[in-house]
Amino acid sequence: MSSLQNFTYDELEIGQTATFSKTLTEEDITLFAATSGDINPVHLDADFAATTMFKERIGHGAWTGSVISAALALVMPGPGTIYLSQNLSFRAPVKIGDTITIHLTVTDKKDDKKFVTLDTKAVNQDGKNVAIGTSEVIAPTEKMTLPRPELPTITLG
Repeated sequence: MSSLQNFTYDELEIGQTATFSKTLTEEDITLFAATSGDINPVHLDADFAATTMFKERIGHGAWTGSVISAALALVMPGPGTIYLSQNLSFRAPVKIGDTITIHLTVTDKKDDKKFVTLDTKAVNQDGKNVAIGTSEVIAPTEKMTLPRPELPTITLG
């Protein structure tokens, strides 16, 4: 089993970068709709989506935001991070099968509260920006190495 390791506040430096990738699947869209309650037909109904400017089903914008959250929680700063805020601008749709890579860059640190600001950029497999913004987190102060949990098996029906 692999492990997760964080970067503490003191280890983070302005300009430091990290990446995290995830591919949007049919199951991701279904599960995101079920858990969020967002059943907009552009995500779930191929016939409806064909009549829109996208011409096909697209992922939820908030799904992309959730991948940013995963990058912050799993990669940088990693376990122990407290997610405070997200400013996000959507630039292009994410389609089923797209692999989204989150690029994180530390841009500011506030020593008094251990706040860290990161530029966040989500790009697809073609290098196209799908979302850009900034995140603010409280970085952990203690070093951690934890076993990487397995995702549960979920059956859709």
